[in-house]
Amino acid sequence: MTKKVSIIVPCYNQAHYLKASLGSVLSQTFLDWECIIVNDGSPDNTAEVAKKWCAKDDRFIYLEKQNGGLSSARNAGIKIAKGEFILPLDADDLIHQDYLNKTVPVLYQNKKLAIVSCYSKFFIDSIDNITYQLKPKGDNYKWLLYVNQLVATSLYRKSCWKTVGGYDENMKKGFEDWEFWLSITKLGWHYKIEEEFLFYYRKAKQSMLVDTINNHFEENKEYIVKKHKELYIDDFDNCMTVMFREQNATRVSLAKIKKSAEYRIARAITKPARLLKNYLKNNNQ
Repeated sequence: MTKKVSIIVPCYNQAHYLKASLGSVLSQTFLDWECIIVNDGSPDNTAEVAKKWCAKDDRFIYLEKQNGGLSSARNAGIKIAKGEFILPLDADDLIHQDYLNKTVPVLYQNKKLAIVSCYSKFFIDSIDNITYQLKPKGDNYKWLLYVNQLVATSLYRKSCWKTVGGYDENMKKGFEDWEFWLSITKLGWHYKIEEEFLFYYRKAKQSMLVDTINNHFEENKEYIVKKHKELYIDDFDNCMTVMFREQNATRVSLAKIKKSAEYRIARAITKPARLLKNYLKNNNQ
């Protein structure tokens, strides 16, 4: 039996968040959904927790696979999904009870739309502790070239997933959703932003997004630009402006750091070690 929406929840070492995440799914006022919990080879008790939810409501489905990363887990879940529309939901995030009720009719009624997203609130520990609000803009790929306007938890057509070949499983260090949205929208599809706060993103000190921004931002962005180079070539002048502005911002930021008292103190503390390193290097030559 087909469903209107398939919600895909990959889980790796986040079983402790599943109660809240899956609870937000079960609370949906829109009822025509299935929720596929994908255990991506998690070493914690994801299987135990997930199976309890499957016993609670048969709209929850459990899928177990070898660890392959977020893109691989999403693709595995979508392959068995029966829904016309797909909603990815990370195991530590939450959706408002009216998320599907507000977004499904928009996508259903407008055949030119591929994706419907919304405003988001970022929280720490509890949704009562909101630290940031995100209000994305735009409606086509040009808005996505330099900034990912769309959170991963956006509703989209499964047919679009099939057309672009799913999430890029080579992207194991983040930004896979950004690349996915570009792959879809560059084909002429549009997206729409529902101007309501329907998604809650959990901010954590250690998370995939934090690791991506701190350690893999440049290489991921380079991968996206090269994969979709025809878009950036077509937007060459603007692309160069953005690139050099980012380069200048980095240079200014580094200059400020070097002028800071903390930097000077750290340089003074490590000076003996640097001198010793240079001495040993010179004497070994």
